[in-house]
Amino acid sequence: MMMQIFFQSWLPFIYLYGVGGIFFFSGMYIVIKSGALNLKKRRHRFWLKILLGGFFFFMFMHAFLIIAALYL
Repeated sequence: MMMQIFFQSWLPFIYLYGVGGIFFFSGMYIVIKSGALNLKKRRHRFWLKILLGGFFFFMFMHAFLIIAALYL
């Protein structure tokens, strides 16, 4: 039963934020290295924080909702 829960809920979560995170952070690395995002500018740092915060916010919210659905 526990393996079925893992494969139906946590494995897609790990794939979504693992593989998706690799693409997201690779893209962020390319954007910063290409100079399109200048970290010396206040407005650019603001948007970088929004992007990173959004990624982690949705990851934690998704994990919380999985835990709530499975165990509460």
